[in-house]
Amino acid sequence: MAIRILLAEDMNMVRGALVALLNLEGDLDVVCEVERGDQILTAALEHRPDIAVIDIDLPGIDGLTAASRLRECLPECRTLILTSLGRPGTLRRALSAHVSGYLLKDAPPQELATAVRRVVAGHRVIDPQLALSAWDGAETPLTERETEVLRLAAEGSEAGEIAKALHLSPGTVRNYLTTIVAKLNARNRVDAIRIAQAADWLL
Repeated sequence: MAIRILLAEDMNMVRGALVALLNLEGDLDVVCEVERGDQILTAALEHRPDIAVIDIDLPGIDGLTAASRLRECLPECRTLILTSLGRPGTLRRALSAHVSGYLLKDAPPQELATAVRRVVAGHRVIDPQLALSAWDGAETPLTERETEVLRLAAEGSEAGEIAKALHLSPGTVRNYLTTIVAKLNARNRVDAIRIAQAADWLL
């Protein structure tokens, strides 16, 4: 039986090339392709693929969020994330989402087919150098709530808007922002955002 694959990639030319590449393999069959993250779960429930090959940066919802939802609703479907972002923080988030594989888009083409087979066989496939850098990377000093506050601030939200979104008081949000600036040894909120983004702590 051929391995059934769902492919999620928003760039038409790249998606077409990946479908052609995978379908060249006699034991691989792309049964469904989508261009948005919010289409993945519906398509997977309809087509029941063995594995979903998902670009990390998709419209609608991002690839890692989609992978998490897929794991909850269709746990038998493995997930392999494709990304051009070789940053340690991104990989740490992928591991937290329990993806089965994480492959850089600039990897040799044959590695994709090999990775699909290994993931479906129950192995976890991650680029060794990227895994090492993620292991060595500094952990965030921020709590989950502080990260949420700073993420919203990075998106341009003011204290009042953040408070409403997180069901906090504006004063509590301002206290969080003061604590964040101190923890990151930043000059101000903008500097704290820059530091956290550079370290991939806001993903």
